Amino acid sequence: MAENGEAEARERAELAPEQARELSAALGHLAPTEPLALLFRDLRSSRRGLSEREAARRLATYGPNELRRAARRSPWRDLLDQLIHPLALLLWVAAALAWAIRTPVLAIAVVLVIWLNAGFAFVQERQGERAVEALSAYLPQKAVVRRDGRRREIPARELVPGDVIELTEGDRVCADARLVEGALEVDMSTINGESLPAYRTAAAPDSGVPLMEAASLVFSGTSCTGGDAVALVSRTGMHTELGRIAALTQRVVREPSPLETQVRKVAWLIALVSVGVGLAFIPIGALMAGLSLADSASFAIGLIVANVPEGLLPTITLALAVAVRELARKGALVKRLSAVETLGATSVICTDKTGTLTENRMHAVLVWTTSGEQWLGGAPMADAEFAPLRRLAEVLASCNTAELAPDDPARPDAGPAGTGDPTEVALLAAARVIGADVDPRPREAARRAMFHFDPGRRLMTTVDDVGSRTVVHTKGAPEEVLARSAALLDDHGTEVPLDDARRELVLAATQRYAARGLRLIAAGYRELDGGDVPQERDDAERGLVLTGFVALLDPARPEVRTAVDRCHTAGIRVIVLTGDHRLTAGEVAREVGIGGPDLLPVNASELDALTDDEFDALLAGGREMVIARSSPEMKMRVAESLQSGGHVVAMTGDGVNDAPALRRADIGVAMGRSGTDVAREAATMVLTDDNFNTIAQAVESGRRVYDNVRKFVLYIFAHATPEVVPFLVFALSGGRVPLPITVLQILCIDIGTETLPALALGREQAEPGLMHQPPRPSGEKLIRGALLLRGWLLLGGVSAVLVTGAFFWTLLAGGWSPGADVSVGAPLHDVYLQATTMTFLGIVACQVGTAFAARTDRASLWSIGVLSNRLLLWGIAFELAFAALVVLVPGVSDVLGMAAPPVEQVAVLPLFAVVVWGVDEVVRWVRRTLDTRREGAAVGSAGG
Repeated sequence: MAENGEAEARERAELAPEQARELSAALGHLAPTEPLALLFRDLRSSRRGLSEREAARRLATYGPNELRRAARRSPWRDLLDQLIHPLALLLWVAAALAWAIRTPVLAIAVVLVIWLNAGFAFVQERQGERAVEALSAYLPQKAVVRRDGRRREIPARELVPGDVIELTEGDRVCADARLVEGALEVDMSTINGESLPAYRTAAAPDSGVPLMEAASLVFSGTSCTGGDAVALVSRTGMHTELGRIAALTQRVVREPSPLETQVRKVAWLIALVSVGVGLAFIPIGALMAGLSLADSASFAIGLIVANVPEGLLPTITLALAVAVRELARKGALVKRLSAVETLGATSVICTDKTGTLTENRMHAVLVWTTSGEQWLGGAPMADAEFAPLRRLAEVLASCNTAELAPDDPARPDAGPAGTGDPTEVALLAAARVIGADVDPRPREAARRAMFHFDPGRRLMTTVDDVGSRTVVHTKGAPEEVLARSAALLDDHGTEVPLDDARRELVLAATQRYAARGLRLIAAGYRELDGGDVPQERDDAERGLVLTGFVALLDPARPEVRTAVDRCHTAGIRVIVLTGDHRLTAGEVAREVGIGGPDLLPVNASELDALTDDEFDALLAGGREMVIARSSPEMKMRVAESLQSGGHVVAMTGDGVNDAPALRRADIGVAMGRSGTDVAREAATMVLTDDNFNTIAQAVESGRRVYDNVRKFVLYIFAHATPEVVPFLVFALSGGRVPLPITVLQILCIDIGTETLPALALGREQAEPGLMHQPPRPSGEKLIRGALLLRGWLLLGGVSAVLVTGAFFWTLLAGGWSPGADVSVGAPLHDVYLQATTMTFLGIVACQVGTAFAARTDRASLWSIGVLSNRLLLWGIAFELAFAALVVLVPGVSDVLGMAAPPVEQVAVLPLFAVVVWGVDEVVRWVRRTLDTRREGAAVGSAGG
C-alpha cells in the first residue's frame, strides 16, 4: 500500500502544462505554515521529491533559483549624464566661445576639465551599484536534493518549488523551505538582525504565527549552525524572503545629494549672470562707446568666458576627494563623493546598537545567588567552593556548546574569545572564572541528551552524567527557569522550597539588574532518579532547583558618549533602531547620552499599528527614540517619514535586511567588521571600525566641505566685480576712457592666477564653532543673499575701487587726459600698457586679500591662524610668480599687452591685499559684536 501511495504521489507530481500554470497561481497564495500534508498536496510533491522531468518543467516555469536585478541604465547613458551636467554645459559653451575668439589652448583645457570630471564622477557612481550582486553571494552554489527518491547534489540555481532538500551543520540554506524531518539551529542574522541562533524543528506547531517566527521554516541566505534536517522547498529566487529584500533594494532610487542639487542651481545662476552681462554689453558698447558691432560682440564673448568658473567642478571634486581620504584614515570609506557633503547636512542619525554604540563583546560581569551578587574578574574566584556558585558553574559549563580559545596576553581586556554563540562563550568564560572545568571533550562524553535553545521557551537543556549522578542542566531567561523551578539552592547548599517570598526575592533581583541594561541568564538543575533520560522536553524542564543567574553586558564604547554629545551640540537627533529588547537597548541608549529622561523606548510592533499621519506626527515630535525589534520595512518607514518632514537621514546597518533602508536613506552607513557584503554594497559609507564616533567625525567633515565650497564660490564671485567694472567704465565713458583690461588679461587671471588659491580653499580646516551650529535645512541655497552681497558688493566693490584707481593713477601720472589717443603707435600707448598691467596686477593683489578673507565666514582670521593653510600660501606664491612671469618675460608680455609699471606704483600693490582683507575683517568683527549683544539680551530677557 505504501508503495502504491508513493507511485500515486509521483504521478500527481507529473504535471501537464495547464496544471503547472494552476500550480504557479496557487503558489502566490501558498501558506508555508499550513499542515504538512496539505503543503505537500499544494506543491504536488512527496517525501521522495520530484522527478527529474517534473523538476525540469518547473525550472522552465519558475526560472532559476537566483536573484535577478532590475534592468540598469546603459553605462554610456550614465557617462552622458555627467557630460550634460548644467555646469558641464556651461563649460562646453565656454570652450566654444574660447574657440570662437581664437584661444584654442583655453578651449582644449576646458574640454579636458569636462572629461576628467565626468570620468571621475562616472567611476564613483558605478562602484555603488552592486548591492544585488552581493545578495547573490548569499545563495550557495550546490544543494543536496531528493529526485526520484534518490539523493543527489545539484546546482542551487536549479532548485524549484516542491523539491525536497537535505540540510546539515555548516550548510547555507538555498531556498525558503518547510522542515519535514529533524531540527536545526539557524543563524538568521542576515535576514532579521537577531544575533542569537534560532531553533527550527519539523515538530513545531506553526499556525497563527508570523512567517519569520514560524519555528518550522528556514529561509534562503541563512546558515545552519547545528543539527540535520530534511525540508520541502516552498519558494525560490525572487519569491523568497531574500528576494523580497532584493526587490525592495532595487525599487529605491537614489536622490541627488543637497550639494549636487545646489551645484546645478549655481551653474544656472552663473550661466544667467554671465550670458546676461555679455549680451547687455553689445548694445552698450555699440550705442554708448561707439564700437562696431563686431568689436562689441568680441568684448561680450570675452565677458562671458571671463565669468565662467572653469575651476568650480575641479575644486568641488578635490574638496570632496580630500575629505574622502581623510575619512578613510579615520575609519570611514565613502563610495560616492557627494555623500561627504550630504553627511554635513544630516539632521537625524538612525543607528543600530550592537557593535555601533556597544563593543559587540558580550561578557559576564556578575553572578547572583541567594547570598547576593558577586562580581566576576579575570582571575578564579577565591570562594569558588561555595555550593551555589559551584552548582551554577556546573550548569553553565555543562549546558553549553561553545569552546573557549586561549586568552590573548597582548589583549587582556579583549574579553572572552572562542567558537560558538557569543553568549555561550561568555557563559563558559564565567564558569571558568568560578572554577569549573570547561574542556569540551569530557563535556561531550558525559552528555546523554540535549534540547537545543528554543526561542519560544527561551531555554536550553542538557542531560549529563556528573560522576555517579545523572543531572538535568537548564539555562535561559530568568522568568522561564523560575516558572519551572520548585526549589532554590540556599547559601548553605541546601535545596529549600521556592515559596512566594523566595520567588519575590528572585524577581526583585532580576528586575533590578534588567533595569541597568544587563542581560540575565538563569541556571537550574534536577537530579534524576535511576538515571533514566527524559524523552520529552516538558519532562526534563520541570521541578528544577534554581541556583542563581549570570548578568551579561555588552559595554558601550567609551568614546560614543562624547560623539553623541557632539551630535546634540550640532543639533543632530539620534534614533536607535535595533533587533534587541526594548529595555536593554533603552538602557544602553541612556548610558551613551541618547534621549536622557525624555527617551522614548518603543517596540516596532506598536508603531506598525499607527497610521501614516500618526507615525509622522510621532517622529516629527523631536524626541529621541529607541525602536526595538525593528524590521527592514520599519527602518524604511522611519527613513521615509523623516525625509518627508525635511530631514536629511543617515541610517546604519549591517545585515541583508538593512540593505533597502541603507539605500533609501540619504546616507547609508554599513558596518565594515560585522556587516554583510550586501549592506556594504547598498551603503554609501562603510565604517571600518563599526564605531558611532566615526559617524560624528564624518558629519563634521561634510559640514567643512560644504563651507569650503561656499568659500570658493565667494572667492570667484568677488573677482567678477573688478573684472566687469572696467568694461562698464569704458562703455559708460563713450570710449573716452580706454579699456582698463583686455579679454586676454582676464582669461590669464581666471586660468593662471585664480585656480590654485581656489583649490587651496577647498582644503581649509573647519572653522571654530562649526559643530555648534544646527544642521542647515535640506533646501538651503548654496548661494544666499548674504554671500552675494559679501562677494559682489563688499570684497568685489572694494577691489573694483582699488583696481580702477590704480588704472587712472598710472594713466594720469603718464600725462593722459580723457579722450587722448592710446592706440598702437600713439605717444601714450606705452603708458596705456602700463595702466592695463596695473589693473591686472591690482586684481591679482586683491585676489590675495580675498583669499585670506574667504577663509572664514564669521570668525577672525587670527583665530584660525594666518599661516595655517600651507597650501594656500603655496598657491599665492605661484599666483605672484605667474603674474611676474607674464609681465616681465618678453614675448609673453607682448602677446598679452603687458608693460611693467613704475616701481613706486608696484610697491603700493601689497596694500591692496591688506585693504581688501582688512575691510572684510572689520565687517566680520562688527557682525560678531552685534550677535554677542543680541545673545546677551536674549539671555537677560529669559532670566527676567
